[in-house]
Amino acid sequence: MTLAVFLGSLLILMLLGMPIAFALMLTGVALMFHLDFFDAQLVAQNLLSGADSFPLMAVPFFILAGELMNAGGISRRIIDLAVSLVGHIRGGLGYVTIGAAVLLASLSGSAIADTAALATLLVPMMRDHGYPVPRSAGLIASGGIIGPIIPPSMPFIIFGVTTNTSITSLFLAGIVPGLLMGLGLVFVWWYLAHDMEVTPQPRRSWGERGQAVVKGVWALMLPVIILGGLRGGFFTPTEAAVVAAAYSMFVAMVIYREVNARQLVRLLVDAARTTSTVMFLCAGALVSSYMVTLADLPQQVTEFLGPMMNDPRLLMAAIMLLLLAVGTVMDLTPTILVMGPVLMPIAMKAGIDQTYFGIMFVLVGTLGLIHPPVCTVLNVVCGVAKISLESATKGIWPFLLLYIVLLALFVAFPGIITVPMTWYR
Repeated sequence: MTLAVFLGSLLILMLLGMPIAFALMLTGVALMFHLDFFDAQLVAQNLLSGADSFPLMAVPFFILAGELMNAGGISRRIIDLAVSLVGHIRGGLGYVTIGAAVLLASLSGSAIADTAALATLLVPMMRDHGYPVPRSAGLIASGGIIGPIIPPSMPFIIFGVTTNTSITSLFLAGIVPGLLMGLGLVFVWWYLAHDMEVTPQPRRSWGERGQAVVKGVWALMLPVIILGGLRGGFFTPTEAAVVAAAYSMFVAMVIYREVNARQLVRLLVDAARTTSTVMFLCAGALVSSYMVTLADLPQQVTEFLGPMMNDPRLLMAAIMLLLLAVGTVMDLTPTILVMGPVLMPIAMKAGIDQTYFGIMFVLVGTLGLIHPPVCTVLNVVCGVAKISLESATKGIWPFLLLYIVLLALFVAFPGIITVPMTWYR
């Protein structure tokens, strides 16, 4: 009955169009009434505690870093570097998209920010050179969701805080699956490019390539600083976010000189608005999360999944299917905040590695960003490319199929993720 109250309240409030943060908070209140345990002071305390978290301080700084990268020319120079290296080969702009997506993923950690940068710069280029726009949009959106997997990653930060998982471990464990996503896109694009009649970019001279490398070296140094600092123990993920924001500001204002003081104020305001949305989500989620723990919902779900508890792979497959279904109606951050506290205790009880489960959880959640009806990232590309969601959906299915195959491989062979994790420890 308690599980029915939790799910029923949340779904009804969402169907009524209530913002997810308020829906999460009121779901917690509904559980309080169900358990005859309502306390307004407890609601206020959990709201405050949900946002009062040192690891969550990384969120505003990574958001600011992403704003500075796009406005300060860092993202553009990454794409220019990729164009100079592979733009001249058949289907070259597709490989540019993939390479730039992987590089940008190691800078901002935001799927929407990366996708917006890629789409704004590459959609007009691909259209002018004869690339099918729906297929190009599908590739850009598919590359954009690598952002939450390769560190730094805001979803990993939120997942780590919500489920008490090491954020540093999540960051380092996300490198291999993120690179495999990029490699898989290369193979799929190589197959699709055979049937495309496109005009290749002119081959750049070695001098021009050298200039592109020199211009992009400041951007390329950021992931080295962040990952090196995390691996070497020089700073925490939160401190890494501050370093990323300060470094991006220095490069954008002093090196590239594409952001002035007036523009910086606007970027700070934009970052603050985005941060307020994320932090209020986390605050509202802690109210429901507290009541989920108090009502012992994970134990009820464990009893429901009892036959699978002795087979971790079967349990993982079932959880991944559940999260795929949830992703059709809920964005990534709410999925983490709602399902993370419920499913993590179940995974740990079944003997599933906590970090591995976090990687898989976020990976499945990102698929909801590119398949309807939510498909936030795909909608961003549609807006830039000025095409319908239906056209973009037709263009994305080969890449979505690739990700589902990768997901199945990660479930069947957890060592693909867990073995490289040991290299960083």
